[in-house]
Amino acid sequence: MRDSGSPWKPRQRGAVPSTGSRREQPQPQAEAHPDAQHERRDAELRLYGFNAVQAVFARRPQAIRKLYLAEARIPQLQPLLKWCVANRVGYRVVEPGDLHKLAGSAHHEGMVADVLREEPQPLSSWLRDLPAGRQCALWLDGVGNPHNLGAILRSAAHFGVSAILLPKHSTLALSGAAARVAEGGAEALPFVRLGREDNSIAQLRGAGFVLAATVVRGGGDLFATALPQRLVYVLGAEGEGMSVELAAACDLKLSIPGSGAVESLNVAAATAVLLAQWVSRRA
Repeated sequence: MRDSGSPWKPRQRGAVPSTGSRREQPQPQAEAHPDAQHERRDAELRLYGFNAVQAVFARRPQAIRKLYLAEARIPQLQPLLKWCVANRVGYRVVEPGDLHKLAGSAHHEGMVADVLREEPQPLSSWLRDLPAGRQCALWLDGVGNPHNLGAILRSAAHFGVSAILLPKHSTLALSGAAARVAEGGAEALPFVRLGREDNSIAQLRGAGFVLAATVVRGGGDLFATALPQRLVYVLGAEGEGMSVELAAACDLKLSIPGSGAVESLNVAAATAVLLAQWVSRRA
């Protein structure tokens, strides 16, 4: 999310602020060259929400570039603030209204952070380092809604999914909104960039994976199907579903049976059901 002119000015060296610290307003900053601004936006991600930011601090604190927080958060964030002081990472105590503007959302939970993005891994690298044994991954074909992505990441983290697989030309990327909905789950598993579709399918099969297309109707009953030890669930876009060609290339087609009162579950709810069923079939 774009930093709408929100300026950055490092706090003076010194102790971590107490709860009586003076609140500060973001100050104007000289405009950077447009190309530099674009590169910075691409390289950094603005996160908001307590669990989203704390998950980055727990796993890769060196990725944190800036931190804004409400005064009420100071007691809970002492470890993070001390780390910022020790590593000369700027932070600022601001009013809740400023956090709302910085996050572009009212759901900031008193903290906003600019962090470095993690680039997706190549499929070959991920497969090379993947442990043997039972594994599950999610291939997202056209999923674009950030709230659905966040909910998928949260379920994937909960059920121990190994990776999110992104098609070669997919523009899907983590956003502040998705990370907020994921509640820290975005840091629990990697994004993996696929190559050409047929090559990627061959690589996954070569690593022992079975690909299962998830379809609204016409697939085997999820609850009556024996699921393989190494499984890739292929999930289609909201509304359109996955491409016909990709569905045809999969080894299985699975559907989630229901009452018929509604056409189907949305992709995020369906993911939770699919993963729960995979976990329940552990040998």
